[in-house]
Amino acid sequence: MIPRYIKIETLASLEKPNTVVGIFGARRTGKTFLMQELEKELQGQVLMVQGENLDVSEILSSQRLIQLKRFTEGIDYLFIDEAQKIPEIGINLKLMIDNIPGLHILVSGSSSFDLRKKIGEPLTGRSHFFHLYPLAQMELEENFLQTKENLELRLLYGGYPQVITASSIKERTTLLTSIRDGYLLKDILELDNQKDSLFVFNLLRLIAFQIGNDISFSELASRLNVNKKTVMRYLELLEKCYVIFSLHGFSRNLRNEYTKSPRYYFWDNGIRNVLVSNFNSLNLRDDVGKLWENYCISERLKKNHYQQRTVNHYFWRTYDQKEIDLIEESGGNLTGFEFKWTDPKPREPRQFLDTYHHSEFKVITRENYLDFIA
Repeated sequence: MIPRYIKIETLASLEKPNTVVGIFGARRTGKTFLMQELEKELQGQVLMVQGENLDVSEILSSQRLIQLKRFTEGIDYLFIDEAQKIPEIGINLKLMIDNIPGLHILVSGSSSFDLRKKIGEPLTGRSHFFHLYPLAQMELEENFLQTKENLELRLLYGGYPQVITASSIKERTTLLTSIRDGYLLKDILELDNQKDSLFVFNLLRLIAFQIGNDISFSELASRLNVNKKTVMRYLELLEKCYVIFSLHGFSRNLRNEYTKSPRYYFWDNGIRNVLVSNFNSLNLRDDVGKLWENYCISERLKKNHYQQRTVNHYFWRTYDQKEIDLIEESGGNLTGFEFKWTDPKPREPRQFLDTYHHSEFKVITRENYLDFIA
């Protein structure tokens, strides 16, 4: 068992009665397991139900207080897994919170879609949300030597809990293929009433080959034979499914700063590699720089989210090709980060540092990355 970073804070939030706590994250990242672990820690009666169960869905979407009271009679904690499957879930949660004293509710969802909005709007001030990502390095109980030895595995196979605890390379590959084919696209296809998973798969493959590059929506649309708005809509949905995330260009002062196109990264390196069907060892690959950049940035964002740091994330580029991989803006200060697998001494971005006072620049290598992500 690998303890999850948000467990203690989630427990603390659950102690407050008549509050809804939400856990959001991609499928197979351990939401159900975390809920089971939380159940063991609680004093009181816990009822855990599945939003995919039609009987449960019928009751919890009924907007009938008598039914809701009967359903929760004798219960201190109500856990609802995959709550986004239940119509009008936000209104029904509000009914229970308003009218059933002492009830604590925990919901999970495999996408943020509009579930957070449905819960948040009716329960402003009485809801608390957490995000659960594939395992972060900061959650792994490894010593310094183990972390160094396992770095290649992280770059190739990522951090899904079952993948990390798998006993062989073959099992890791099989699990990632299963996640790709059976879980990865399920929510987005259901949301958009799509039957054609090939389009979404091809879109993700194109993104996987362009990590760290500016994305042209028009070019993607042309290659996929759809319109630009379709590409933009599906990229937004894939972000809400916790498959990918985007960085936008930073610009404040310079005329030649480029902000037109975003860059996309994967929350998990293993998902990226299974999409391009490449698990070759690092010494046989020509995309190690992309893997390193994706790994460092995704781990950094997980760390910032889990530690609840108020940070804005960007990349920086000028039209004359000066660039910085990641910019963090926090407390009025700017920090630029460049990720180097082999070349630890890139040229210092003098234009950026001279333009933005109270800014600094750091290079993240295999020698110092643990301080950056863990």
